[in-house]
Amino acid sequence: MSSVRQPSISSSPSLFRKLTTEQEPFLAVRSLATNYASGYRIESHHHKWHQFLYATSGAMTLSTTNFSWMIPAGGAVFIPAHDPHTIRMWGIVQMRTLYFSPTLTDFQTQECQVVDVCPLLRELILRTTELIALDTRVTRDSYMVAMLQDEIKMAIPTATGSLGLPLPTDEHALIVAQEVLRYPLNVTPIDELAQRHGIAKRTLERRFHDETGMSFGVWRQKARLLNSIRLLAEGKSVTDAALDSGYTSISAFIAAFKSTFGYTPGRV
Repeated sequence: MSSVRQPSISSSPSLFRKLTTEQEPFLAVRSLATNYASGYRIESHHHKWHQFLYATSGAMTLSTTNFSWMIPAGGAVFIPAHDPHTIRMWGIVQMRTLYFSPTLTDFQTQECQVVDVCPLLRELILRTTELIALDTRVTRDSYMVAMLQDEIKMAIPTATGSLGLPLPTDEHALIVAQEVLRYPLNVTPIDELAQRHGIAKRTLERRFHDETGMSFGVWRQKARLLNSIRLLAEGKSVTDAALDSGYTSISAFIAAFKSTFGYTPGRV
């Protein structure tokens, strides 16, 4: 039996305020506050509105057709309208979600983007969640919509590369990549993986290099480093996360983690 639990809605009183039908055409931003248990998975789906996910605790894996991201606590991701994606929760995830109307806001990006959340943006997210929605006819709400857009646009380019992992497009290489992402701590040699999935080792290596910009070894090592964020979010110590990620030296793990993500694992 699966240990995954259903999400629970926060008990904040603000979540029970009612929006009126008359407000609908004027709402530029809606919000939702939810808590998820570790391991909970939201299957592939998309939204008619742009979605902005922010986790105040835990970590999230967001996957699209050709990319996978690990978003730690304090991080966020912008998902354009109609872009299919899946989400997996690690640790207790307290998610605060904003939905932006494509007609009443002017985001131009066509791809998911990981966002560094500065203190001002964090407060704007939390305040919007308290208010449930932002109505463009209300002066204060209009100011908040403008500030949210500006802060998100400025933050979008900062974190995507370090927390993201491109996926190969070749069918066989993608299956191998998906297996590694499911079992990142597995040490199965590349030649065995290639044989198992019906592709020559050299072809597999070439596909990863050409389609992700990384050798298979570098790609798998980054997958393990990203997975270490999950381990830390679930309560593992830095030492355990380092050993589980294949490092025999804790200092080497901390150095690699900081070099990749820009901060030490103690911050997760």
